[in-house]
Amino acid sequence: MNRPLRTTLGGALTAAMLATVAVAPAQAHPAGRPPAVLALPDGFQPEGIATAGRYAYLGSRATGAIQRVDLVTGRGTTIGAATGTPSLGLKVDPRGRLFVSGGTAGDARVLDTRTGEVLARYQFATAPTFVNDVVLTRDAAYFTDSNRPVLYRLPLGRGGALPPADAFTTITLTGAYEQVGTGVNLNGIATTPDGRALIVVQSTTGTLYRVDPATGASTVVDVPGHTFTNGDGLLLLGRTLYVVQNRLNQIAVVRLNHAGTAGTLTGTITDPNFDVPTTVAKALGRLYLPNARFTTPPTPTTPYTVVAVRAH
Repeated sequence: MNRPLRTTLGGALTAAMLATVAVAPAQAHPAGRPPAVLALPDGFQPEGIATAGRYAYLGSRATGAIQRVDLVTGRGTTIGAATGTPSLGLKVDPRGRLFVSGGTAGDARVLDTRTGEVLARYQFATAPTFVNDVVLTRDAAYFTDSNRPVLYRLPLGRGGALPPADAFTTITLTGAYEQVGTGVNLNGIATTPDGRALIVVQSTTGTLYRVDPATGASTVVDVPGHTFTNGDGLLLLGRTLYVVQNRLNQIAVVRLNHAGTAGTLTGTITDPNFDVPTTVAKALGRLYLPNARFTTPPTPTTPYTVVAVRAH
């Protein structure tokens, strides 16, 4: 099967009239320039981020709550109630639906971004499992599992219709990919520039792999002289792949060939406000990353932020 995957593009969302709360006073900034650092609720423990228009959606790895933040004003609203299980990698589709990776719960949920209603839930696996990140294509959502050498494929029907609860498939990775130890293996996921395959990063080795979604066959993405230690979230814009390296407090910028089989490191992005950023999304001409602060012991009063940087 050699059909382009065609990633979805974020569309404008019609915001519902929800009661908003200020997660922190909007920071003073020049007219027309959104703040570069936005505060999240204390103790939130963010991990994933998705954007649509002027809004960012963030999930709590501690409680599973979903926070919507206005990137222009800095004000936030809770749109998804706490589940008691993690909310990790996130993506928003043009229909205003938020796909949420469920971490140790081994599941995924789909929420309405306007109301926070859970539209569907899918139980992919039971322990040991860690459903970590997600990418959307025209006809499917693909999820990584950091504890298993597999991807989960959630098919989307006509008009993006969500499938029944048991309609997902498990894709076992073969070829070059090898699971290493019991730590975080598969992590971030994106598509190749030509839309015909997927790219995943293995955090334990820092290696990028190209995966055929029809067969699970994997090959190493050749980036001469470079691996991506602590690789976490991935974002593809055109032929540029942004690889978040969480504990290194940086983003590696890789220029890929059309097929995504090879690439060249063209630079890195860092910022003094980074404190173990995990994932990345684009909005308002900038890249936004939540600070997970893995090296800081979490408490109910620990502050967390989202940082904006210029895309290279």
